[in-house]
Parts: sequence; structure tokens; C-alpha cells
Amino acid sequence: MIRCVRLWTGDDGASHVEIGTLAVDVGRNADLVSPNLPATHVTLEETAGGGALAWHTAPVRQLVVTLAGTLQFSTRDGEEFTLNPGDVLLAEDTTGSGHQWRLIGTDPWRRMYVVLAPGADVPFTPDQTG
Repeated sequence: MIRCVRLWTGDDGASHVEIGTLAVDVGRNADLVSPNLPATHVTLEETAGGGALAWHTAPVRQLVVTLAGTLQFSTRDGEEFTLNPGDVLLAEDTTGSGHQWRLIGTDPWRRMYVVLAPGADVPFTPDQTG
């Protein structure tokens, strides 16, 4: 399973967090493969260890794939989550109160931004909570 955290804007104008996975199915060579996800472009970025970014919204609807580094995210309402290498962030809070993040430890944050095409369907499944 591929861990995915969804950040989205609710009707209340606040950013909210859902923890889940991205759907995958058996593909060639018995590998697990997601459906094709239409994207407009991909960029890579690195932030030095100790970095942080104050309150902001996602500039566009995008997937952010963490390659290295560990981050602590929070929303203005106090929702928090951690991203580790291999995790995917589905950033959909392009309006509203936003979120902030800070790096944990001294490792840099290396990530890949995949800007989703308008209307792209992302196979996100929220975890079932009791």
C-alpha cells in the first residue's frame, strides 16, 4: 500500500487532514500499479535540514512525493500529521486557512511535485476509523 495524506478545504474554509492510501492493482510482473494520473508537469525541490514554511495554501492541486526527510504538518485547527520518505501528500487545500510544515531533524526534504491535470481522478481511499 502507498500511504497518502489528503489536505483539503472544508465548507468551513479550514484545511483538514485525511490519512489513507492510494489504490493500486496487480500490474505487469505482479507489481502493484496505480491507474494513470493525468498531470501537467513535474518538478523536484529540496529544502535544507531545519527548514519550515509558515501558513500557506497549496498553489495548485498536486501530489507531493517525499523522497527524503521527515516533516511535521499542522492546520490552524490543530490537526497534525507526519510525512516520511515514500509518503504521498495529496494537496487540495488551494483556498482557506491553509497549513504549515517544519522539517524534523537535520536531513533535507527532497520531494517531487506532480501537478495534477484539471479534473484528474486520484484513487485516494481514507483509512477506516472505528
